Amino acid sequence: MSESSAEVVVSAASVAAASAGNWRKAGVAGAAIGVVAAGAAAGVAIERLTVGRGMRKKARLALDSAGPYGSLRGTPGKAYADDGTELYYEVDEAEPEASLAPRRRRLFGRKAPAPVTVVFSHGYCLNQDSWHFQRAALRGVVRTVHWDQRSHGRSGRGVAQLEDRTPVTIDQLGRDLLAVIEAAVPEGPIVLVGHSMGGMTVMALADHFPELIRDRVVAVALVGTSSGRLGEVNFGLPVAGVNAVRRVLPGVLKALGQQAALVERGRRATADLFAGVIKRYSFASRDVDPAVERFAERMIESTPIDVVAEFYPAFTEHDKTAALARFTEMPVLVLAGVRDLVTPSEHSEAIADALPGAELVLVPDAGHLVMLEHPMVVTDRLADLLARTGAIPTTATVGGCDSASS
Repeated sequence: MSESSAEVVVSAASVAAASAGNWRKAGVAGAAIGVVAAGAAAGVAIERLTVGRGMRKKARLALDSAGPYGSLRGTPGKAYADDGTELYYEVDEAEPEASLAPRRRRLFGRKAPAPVTVVFSHGYCLNQDSWHFQRAALRGVVRTVHWDQRSHGRSGRGVAQLEDRTPVTIDQLGRDLLAVIEAAVPEGPIVLVGHSMGGMTVMALADHFPELIRDRVVAVALVGTSSGRLGEVNFGLPVAGVNAVRRVLPGVLKALGQQAALVERGRRATADLFAGVIKRYSFASRDVDPAVERFAERMIESTPIDVVAEFYPAFTEHDKTAALARFTEMPVLVLAGVRDLVTPSEHSEAIADALPGAELVLVPDAGHLVMLEHPMVVTDRLADLLARTGAIPTTATVGGCDSASS
């Protein structure tokens, strides 16, 4: 998950309660889930004493227009899931060595890139642009594929969810990834990179298609993710608060999903609180670029509440610990932020324990969106992983490769 589902709906639930008046479920939701946003809300309340709402809105608009994050585009393509859902992806091709800037030739030091394709899978409520910095660093150096999970980004709404009300499962996401690979990477070695829900998607692919992993996957990176037991995560809440959230959240999300238009208006009306909650659950350090914070906020805002609702149950049912064994014969990077409240770093440690040969990297002062918060650390470790596959024969410093564009 790219953020806690509680955080996604806190402001929506509260506004729905106020707007719908007699909608009792939303009222209960606002009271119970509100515990999640207590710290963030306090900060917002203090900010209101000194900064007008109109000024904050202007600041958000300025960041939207000035921030370059998420601006990288590649060659577009479409794949189709087994239920007919249209899955959007983009390919960045490797460039000839002569066309690369001298700095980038020094960075990776190769003349003939190995025919490896790196496939990036994003997390819950995000989209392919969440890998912006890593995409900028690898652009032209190695072939990469970035795709939007079903119902996220530019991909279509899940057909099975719209037509048959079939719940989303992590297994379905694994089959979606297979469809993207078949369309975008029909041959050649593959490196799989997944953040949060994207990491779970990679595990599901391994669980159901072990022959693909055996024959074509040469390395895996699992960033801020979990192989199971997500129902035990407390999101940094006291016991009473997390128990209340767990008790009401499934029903509340379902109810909110059925009132999508009302809730979306509520989310817009409470943008200040929403931004505070997103920051709390996405980042841990205090010096994150405000444009990066706003970039993350925009991605999360773009995920409709009914999509949030239909994905949530899949996480409590997720258990792919046994599937990790498919990765034992290849280089594996397991990376997480030490202060991740959504998929705590202990879950990454558990993955590393199941894969004794894996490299475990725990990033201090980092939250759930570690690839945006500390992009150079993540990019550096990915470059090293690629070096171990032979895609990149040497790794030098990655300084300067986390820029907005390349």
